[in-house]
Amino acid sequence: MQEEISIPYTVLVSPGNISGNITAPASKSSMQRACAAALVRKGMSRILNPGISNDDRASLGVIQNLGAKVARQADGSLLIDSTDAVPKNDVEINFGESGLGIRMFTPIAALNPVAVDIAGQGSLTKRPMDFFDEVLPQLGVEISSKDGLLPLHIKGPLKPADIEIDCSLSSQFLTGLLLAFAAADATEVSIKVNNLKSKPYVDLTLKVMQDFGLKVPVNNHYASFYFEKSQAVHQQAQINYMVEGDWSGGAFLLVAGAIAGPIKITGLDTQSTQADKAVLLALQDCGCQLSIADKEIEIGPGKLKAFHFDANDCPDLFPPLVALAAYCEGTTVIEGVERLTHKESNRALTLQDEFAKLGVEIVLQNNLMLIKGGNGVKGGVTHSRHDHRIAMACAVAALKADAAIAIEEAAAVKKSYPNFYKHLEQLGVSLTTQ
Repeated sequence: MQEEISIPYTVLVSPGNISGNITAPASKSSMQRACAAALVRKGMSRILNPGISNDDRASLGVIQNLGAKVARQADGSLLIDSTDAVPKNDVEINFGESGLGIRMFTPIAALNPVAVDIAGQGSLTKRPMDFFDEVLPQLGVEISSKDGLLPLHIKGPLKPADIEIDCSLSSQFLTGLLLAFAAADATEVSIKVNNLKSKPYVDLTLKVMQDFGLKVPVNNHYASFYFEKSQAVHQQAQINYMVEGDWSGGAFLLVAGAIAGPIKITGLDTQSTQADKAVLLALQDCGCQLSIADKEIEIGPGKLKAFHFDANDCPDLFPPLVALAAYCEGTTVIEGVERLTHKESNRALTLQDEFAKLGVEIVLQNNLMLIKGGNGVKGGVTHSRHDHRIAMACAVAALKADAAIAIEEAAAVKKSYPNFYKHLEQLGVSLTTQ
């Protein structure tokens, strides 16, 4: 669909002030859900401001393998035709390293009566998938896995039924079932949910379903989701959907501004249901200069002080907030460490190890992370551990370090934010590559 961005193995980020205006990248949470909704609605959909990350590219590849036609338009938008998106033969789909992709699309792929082989790459091959081993057979789907890991082999069709699921690992499993049940026109059935995490991401799923004209279940305070009796719905000839700006990637820009700005950031919707919008709470608490408008956020340094933040519903904020906390006087406390185990890396340990190289002490206490800040950040050599958010956190931490910081395996950012280094350069950051 689009030429892949090339990034060298090592990027060296030199400290310095930043300034200017930048637009946040497209949200892969919004983009990937839009791809799924466009597939299951069985019609024409136009996606505006489409994402270009590796996860976004993987989702586009998956919906094409499942029968959708995708065409890039002259204005950069994507036209998706899923009118006849029914695979007639056995299918193989590969999600790369996208956790959301595999958790969301597996139930959707199971709607088809053909056999589907499901694979992934890198860290995704080590993420637990036994949820599907337990749940899909209850919905009439045959499944086999490698002891709860990839690859998966499934054969549907999935048939909606009353079911009870555990979402302590991720709300993304629920997202997949909600979309699959809607696609199958579930009627008078309920998904009961235990230990649900990241409720704002469920809100995002329900909003996307509504935007694409899909059947939206009744949300019973997140304890269950009930699909009522079917009613005749007028289906639009074509859905036009604008992908939101990404608060997850935008969080790194905001922290960069708080450390080394001032800068202005556009493209972030303050009314968004994205969980990572909560970064604004931490920024308000830490004492940076912050001005929030509907279309633009201005942010700059202040007398930064330690803060306390609950990241249980937004664990992706740990990396940018660790970079911020390193420059805040005192000990910052972030809750939600238990949510970090099954990411691209074990992020709690990775953050502890990589920031130790920069002279920043991080202590882990059960579900708490304590970052001892205000003692300066040293230059050094870090490694992304093939984790996009670790690479970005180290780059942002470099902005006021006492010397340059090298990031090895720097191309990890392509998973979610391929233009990250380019955007830093646009703000005045001095980068060299090796």
